[in-house]
Amino acid sequence: MNTKRLLTLLAVILVFLPLSAQIRGNNIMVTVQPDHQDWTYKTGEKATFTVNVLKSGTLLDNVSIDYAAGPEMYQDVKKSVVLKDGTLKLTGTMKQPGFYRVDVTAHVGGKDYKGACGAAFSPEQLQPSTVMPVDFESFWQNAIAEARKTDLDPTKRLLPERCTKDVNVYEVSFQNMSWGNRTYGILCVPVKEGKYPALLRVPGAGVRPYGGDVWTASQGAITLEIGIHGVPVTMEQGIYDDLNNGALKGYWEFGMDDRDKSYYKHVIMGCIRALDYIEQYTPWNGKEMGVTGSSQGGFLTLATAGLDKRITYYAPVHAALCDHTNWQRGAACGWPHYFYWNKGKGQEKQIETSRYYDGVNFARLITTQQKGWFSFGYNDDVVPPTTAWATYNTVKGPKDISLYQATWHFWYQEQWDEWEEWLLKQMHLR
Repeated sequence: MNTKRLLTLLAVILVFLPLSAQIRGNNIMVTVQPDHQDWTYKTGEKATFTVNVLKSGTLLDNVSIDYAAGPEMYQDVKKSVVLKDGTLKLTGTMKQPGFYRVDVTAHVGGKDYKGACGAAFSPEQLQPSTVMPVDFESFWQNAIAEARKTDLDPTKRLLPERCTKDVNVYEVSFQNMSWGNRTYGILCVPVKEGKYPALLRVPGAGVRPYGGDVWTASQGAITLEIGIHGVPVTMEQGIYDDLNNGALKGYWEFGMDDRDKSYYKHVIMGCIRALDYIEQYTPWNGKEMGVTGSSQGGFLTLATAGLDKRITYYAPVHAALCDHTNWQRGAACGWPHYFYWNKGKGQEKQIETSRYYDGVNFARLITTQQKGWFSFGYNDDVVPPTTAWATYNTVKGPKDISLYQATWHFWYQEQWDEWEEWLLKQMHLR
């Protein structure tokens, strides 16, 4: 093959390479639809659910399904049936405020396909079960005061490969509760000199590196995204995988029999000290200071806002670690569902400790000077909407709620866009 023909062939390949097919979704789909558009009912009303098993968008004949229905996490109806025409109607109700959930698994071609629907019954009436210890606030304020006896002793390293023409990006660290106990994060600061609003981003569960919030910084804000495990956040992924599968496996259960030894004590202190770092070592304008995160990060958002009145706006998304003791009354409890499996037998110390690490109790400390934005889904099987609604109902200050009922433990693009827009508005950047 001569050079001209070879170059022509390469050009054709390069043209068509971006057009190669991508894998998106499944041809088999299971849908579970309620008969109320907002998925919401009053207690005592009957909800009707329509189950459809679809192939290429049309009903699939003679399909085997398993389904479970009943109160969230306590479903009491479990059956297996064959749908001759691919559809089924089910009904359910609740006498008390809460969520009635239908889970469906279809078996097609040796594979399983799942769908679900969580219907809300008078969710605005949901109240949490957890009790606030009488010394809850003093315990945490004393912990903060003790942590601040340790100098931040900050470090700051420019990451040129992550910088843009508008934003400088750094890996930073600062001391947390004691000498040598450090918190690491990615700081993004606008290049242009001036004073800026600030946003602290707190992480979901797991062990991973972080990239920082460069985009929000490019809009005119200081952003600091922190890790919680006391290790640098720019290492190779394999190191975090080893930690996640080894020394930090199940870290959310570490020290749960002692409020002073809980793993989350230094995590929460790291969030407060991150605000100290922003105040002392960045060009913060002294006005707008926010915090946001999802799942575990939603809990840390509530904890940070509840403990520190420098926070003027906060946005928890499907917040975990809320209403740990709800299992005591046979209702859904928050991730990581500490006492759900054994009903708390022999765990009296852990139950007492959990009250100091319950997002609901931090939410109770949020003031009318702090603005909140809450968002979650009704199909979430990690963070039950029962606990998300009860937590939202607890907050006395100004708050918005944006429901994306069909989401499980993930985001829709529209939800993400709305969240970003809300944050920018709180910083007066929109």
